[in-house]
Amino acid sequence: MGEVRGAGTGRAVCTAAGAGCLAAMVAAQVASGLHPRPARLVDTVVALLAASATAFAAARYTPPRAALALAAAAAVGYTAEWVGVRTGVPFGEYGYSATLRPQVGGVPVVVALAWGGMGLAAHAVAVAVAPAGGLARIGTGALALTAWDLFLDPQMVRLGLWTWADHGPYRGIPVSNFLGWLLVSLLVMAVIDAVLGRPATPSTGLLAVYTVMAVMETVGFAAVFDPPDPLVAAAGGISMGVLALLAWRRRWRR
Repeated sequence: MGEVRGAGTGRAVCTAAGAGCLAAMVAAQVASGLHPRPARLVDTVVALLAASATAFAAARYTPPRAALALAAAAAVGYTAEWVGVRTGVPFGEYGYSATLRPQVGGVPVVVALAWGGMGLAAHAVAVAVAPAGGLARIGTGALALTAWDLFLDPQMVRLGLWTWADHGPYRGIPVSNFLGWLLVSLLVMAVIDAVLGRPATPSTGLLAVYTVMAVMETVGFAAVFDPPDPLVAAAGGISMGVLALLAWRRRWRR
């Protein structure tokens, strides 16, 4: 009985930590939207995102498995970025500015954290939408993570955090970037699924992280950023929003 009570207390602590970090992330995003130099708060937002996602994953699974899942996803993302800035594969030819630091091998550490944190949130969406697991879950999670990049790349290019060698059709971003994101996201989902043991039910906290990010980015591009960008707000908002709504619908039916 004591072990059960202790486990319950641990889950409650992790859930509270996840909620606190999520609330802090929202506050940091609001501050970023109002700050004259918003790039200065990118590290803070991503760090809080990763902390919130890891805490919620720890509450649903265990802290060691949550930490391992984050680290594995971040490693996959970092490796893809390291190869990408040197070869142009799989995203296309691009490069990071010196704004985001520290950098290892020309790749900002915070970028790897972003792959890990949102990877966990996107995986939760996939668990809800495709509870049977398998390729359907991996593919759904990859789509959920790639949908986020419809917001991420335009925002980071706007802030001058990275640049593309070739001008693409979506706010200057080439189609190859999104194909590359989908490919890398498939790998990220596969490693997270392997670490977390292919769960049958998602973490509600992680679904909240994904949903909050979708809402904040939509509002930001629609009304807060200067100038606003209705195209990106609609593209990202619809893509992430549909997946989030489908995930919550499946979650509530259980």
